[in-house]
Amino acid sequence: MVSRIWIVASLLFVGLQAQAQDAGRPAEAAPVIAEGVVPDQATKGQILEKLRGLYGDARVVDRIRVESIPTPPNWGTYVGNMLTPGLTRVSGGKLEVNGQAVRISGDVVNEAQRQQVLSELSMASNTSYTVTSGLQTGGSAQNVLDETLGERIIEFRSGSATLTPLGASILDEMARKLEELGDVRVEVIGHTDNIGNREGNLALSHGRAEAVRAYLARRGIDAQRISVLGKGPDEPISDNETEEGRARNRRIQFRLL
Repeated sequence: MVSRIWIVASLLFVGLQAQAQDAGRPAEAAPVIAEGVVPDQATKGQILEKLRGLYGDARVVDRIRVESIPTPPNWGTYVGNMLTPGLTRVSGGKLEVNGQAVRISGDVVNEAQRQQVLSELSMASNTSYTVTSGLQTGGSAQNVLDETLGERIIEFRSGSATLTPLGASILDEMARKLEELGDVRVEVIGHTDNIGNREGNLALSHGRAEAVRAYLARRGIDAQRISVLGKGPDEPISDNETEEGRARNRRIQFRLL
């Protein structure tokens, strides 16, 4: 299940909602939906700016309305402060802020992450705000990896194991997630299309998987936690008869061990 973050300021409300993925297909990078009611444009802008800083402009969907409503003092500042990096660790959840009542729900991988999310929320609000937790532990680390990659392809230069800048930027995100997950072990699997001979494609897919491991190691991930495998053209997920299908088949897969 893919995490989708919903922020709502309804009379003030911010929330997270999961988005299902099709069986056998990678998860999409889920949209971040901000909706509800805020008292002025400045508050709306502050909330959207914080969201875009966390998730990127492309993922944020603005459904916030501006209406003349009463709010506690400095309410917009406190809500903005609650939009911390800890929210990105929550899967399938919701954050609601109604006046000075705050509730966070959803799944996190372990108790340490649960405590971190709650600590960030508590520190962001003053003592007049009440934070209620519905966070559950035991979320799937595999889901975290799938959500981080989403539908994106880690790109390499044609016919080589050299990462493109876009491929490297995706691996920067993956490195941060692997660091958050602690000591989990993963297998990096390289895949190719079926153009060319099979032996050459097997070697290329293995070389690309090795390049991913080396890049993650340079970003501080212990290489002993990462194994590599090259499957060449043997496990396509799309039709090799089209360029679009071949592009989808040239991919890197992350599998929890």
